[in-house]
Amino acid sequence: MRDFYPEDMVVRNRIFDSWRVAAERHGFRAYDAPVVEHLDLLKRKSGEEIINQIYAFKDKSGRELALRPEMTPSLARMIAARQGSLTFPVKWYTIAQCFRYERMTRGRKREHYQLNLDIVGEASVTAEVEIIATAVLSLSLLGLHADDYNVFFSSRTLLGDLLVSLDVPPNLHEATFLALDKRGKISEDELLAMLRDAGHTRQHCDAIFRLMDVDTLDQAAALLPDDTPSLNEVQAFSAAAEHYELSDILRFDISVVRGLTYYTGIVFEAYDPGKSSRAILGGGRYDDLLQNVGGKPQTGVGLGFGDVVVTDLLRELGREDKKAGLNDVALGYMEVAQRNLAMRLACKLRSQGANVDLALSTEKARQFFSRVAKQNYAKAAYLGPDDVTRGSVRIKDLQSREESEIPISS
Repeated sequence: MRDFYPEDMVVRNRIFDSWRVAAERHGFRAYDAPVVEHLDLLKRKSGEEIINQIYAFKDKSGRELALRPEMTPSLARMIAARQGSLTFPVKWYTIAQCFRYERMTRGRKREHYQLNLDIVGEASVTAEVEIIATAVLSLSLLGLHADDYNVFFSSRTLLGDLLVSLDVPPNLHEATFLALDKRGKISEDELLAMLRDAGHTRQHCDAIFRLMDVDTLDQAAALLPDDTPSLNEVQAFSAAAEHYELSDILRFDISVVRGLTYYTGIVFEAYDPGKSSRAILGGGRYDDLLQNVGGKPQTGVGLGFGDVVVTDLLRELGREDKKAGLNDVALGYMEVAQRNLAMRLACKLRSQGANVDLALSTEKARQFFSRVAKQNYAKAAYLGPDDVTRGSVRIKDLQSREESEIPISS
């Protein structure tokens, strides 16, 4: 778990700001929920094995609780509670702190913040495209471009139809999805062992490995009848993405299945081009989740976008920009005689919208300018006796070295 020093907060706030701007520009409304959630809700969503991956505990009343590992169960609980009064589709977002008791690896920590975007109550694939477009805008606001990442997509339903076409029985599909989610993370031999342990015959395994050689949506389409609903859905998604001008960053990848079992349709993940780290973001359609937590059946699409991987990526690309958003003006003074004027000037500048750091005691000019240079202020003003006599003070731009004068009142 992390401490955030002021320079780290600059980067974190920049990420949070990009998330908020992108979400609200696309019409998402903010929500939040407690960081502690009922353990039973998490079990209903992810199964009993979730206990081994989270911080679970009992409170003083013996209730089984947990620090939330993600926001989707809480979202589903909240929507189910007011399902009869909400106007659908709902488009909600939150920036949530989440906790997972797992082995730490590159891009994964036991605590992280993430943007969650969800559209509930829309069956059309425009929901998936809208959510991806929102995340892409956020990445753009952070200074990332189309050649810095790709969004890989597939469909669990399409993959299921392809498996059926290869005579892989439906009762083995879920285990197949879980194994394929490990592709690229474990060796081919380990993947084969997972498939055999799940009950696949050697013939099934050979067919699945052949399916993994499919590189394009056209190749997948060639294996199915033209009127296959899952194929038509993915084709409609691709067509809609063109209107959002997302085609340059979208890549079809049959092996994208997402590890969470509640996904039911189109799924997607974003990576840097070399897939050198964990996914930047990921999500997909979950049409059964509300019903699983006690609500009425309702379609849903969601996305999670964590801060850890994107922070690493910005750092590696040299776009972390720890100076962004720091105080506009540092204001110092030479003698106690100028302190009251400095206070009034600081109040005046703050009332005009400037961020002002006012020195709390006298400083020599050299000491003042040395300090503010190290703290990366944008501008600095230093008030001395001559400024009081003249009735104005010089404000220096510390980057361009240009100066301007503003009046001071006695």
